[in-house]
Amino acid sequence: MTAYPLADPGLVDALGAALRAADFSSDGIDGLLGEQAGAALVGGTWWPALRATRRAPVQKQALATLIRLFLLGSTEPETDVAAAFGGLAVDDLVDGGVLARDDHGVRALLDIRPHGSDDADYLVVADQDASMRSGAVAHDHVLGIGGASMSLAQAVIRTPAARALDLGTGCGVQALHMNGHCGEIVATDTNPRALALAAATARLNQMNWDLRDGSLFEPVAGQTFDLIVSNPPFVVGTGAQDYIYRDSGIVGDGVSRHLIENARTHLNPGGIAQILANWVVYDEENWDEGIRTWVDASGLDAWVVQRELADPITYVSLWVSDAGESPVEAARRGADWLDWFEREGIVGVGMGSVTLRRPVEDRPADVVIEEITAAGQEVTGFEAQAWFNRRDFLRATSDADLLAARLRTAPVFLEFQSLPGDDGWQQVGASVTRPGGPGAVLGVDEVLTALIAGCRGEVPLGALITLLADFHGVDADALAEAAMPSVREAIGRGILFVVE
Repeated sequence: MTAYPLADPGLVDALGAALRAADFSSDGIDGLLGEQAGAALVGGTWWPALRATRRAPVQKQALATLIRLFLLGSTEPETDVAAAFGGLAVDDLVDGGVLARDDHGVRALLDIRPHGSDDADYLVVADQDASMRSGAVAHDHVLGIGGASMSLAQAVIRTPAARALDLGTGCGVQALHMNGHCGEIVATDTNPRALALAAATARLNQMNWDLRDGSLFEPVAGQTFDLIVSNPPFVVGTGAQDYIYRDSGIVGDGVSRHLIENARTHLNPGGIAQILANWVVYDEENWDEGIRTWVDASGLDAWVVQRELADPITYVSLWVSDAGESPVEAARRGADWLDWFEREGIVGVGMGSVTLRRPVEDRPADVVIEEITAAGQEVTGFEAQAWFNRRDFLRATSDADLLAARLRTAPVFLEFQSLPGDDGWQQVGASVTRPGGPGAVLGVDEVLTALIAGCRGEVPLGALITLLADFHGVDADALAEAAMPSVREAIGRGILFVVE
């Protein structure tokens, strides 16, 4: 066996050809499993998919065998495996670290699966996770496609970039997604096994990345990029590096801090850095205190979104269960971890996304740090780009210009909040929400409700305010001054927009 799997480019090419010949693709697998078994597999229930593959027609037996090998972790008869790979010898796959023999047949050592995007279907190579094998994962385990990697991929701004960096590439998921809109991609990792599997992922998809071994920004010292994307080993811990994919070897939240504080040095003017991060919280009421210090030190524009604040037990339980350790070992590690949290005075860990931008001009950084936890309000690349565009517009537009502009309301809901009282329901508040917009919620009163409703792109904002002032018997200039902060907030949240 080679030092790392799939080190032979010729074997990677032959493997890709065999998988595609068997229709080992997103559409092929969905078609064989069916909607319900496919959905169950995505949700972590494997046996309906196994049942579906056992019922596959003769012409789909090769695909069924490949699904059981790579997606279900099954051991298969060697004759069936040989038939599934066509002319590619099982011996070559064993020597190449893809398969292994035991007394019961042949099993996969890797997780190889199709990964579909809007315009393509890819193949991704990683290690099998703890649910597909017995015992704890290896120290150099390479994580596959997961919730965190997909959350980041969804959040990345997809405007064309000449040069991009995938810092902590793992199996190459982010580089894979960047390949369609980035000219040159540098991908780094401290784990040589990860770099080997990322190289296989790239070759399987006819892509070419500059893969570099090293920690944090060390492999790209003195170099700059238009886009930096990172799903780093951000887990908050003691500094021990039990598993490379999650543990940075840096105490506490130091890896997230380092990436944020040093991103500016490696960004071209106008460049974007998008990072998944965890941060220590010592006071729930001031959860943003630490990360705000890092962002301020960076000198970059920033949109930080906390998606969850996990208490120590919830946080440690998540990561202890992730590695497939025995109950005894998990209990020991979890207790030690919680003891460390207690000694450090940590009451929680913030988890979320950090979008940074290096300003083109010389000006103070524009920083917003907020908590957005509602389902359906995840940050997307489209929303992140629109966020910066709207902030730029507001910075360049005076109140006088806004009063002269015609505004229009985006599709929104008006919602009322009420509490029961002695006389029935008593309204205590109201808000306008733009569905799907992260944080696109604005508290409103009667006047602002009417103003937003009147923004139909037909008359200038100033004229609407004058009409409202006349109706309520107040001074128009005073009403305009009072309303402008809320109008600006509504524009910044995408609730109002200017009609050109």
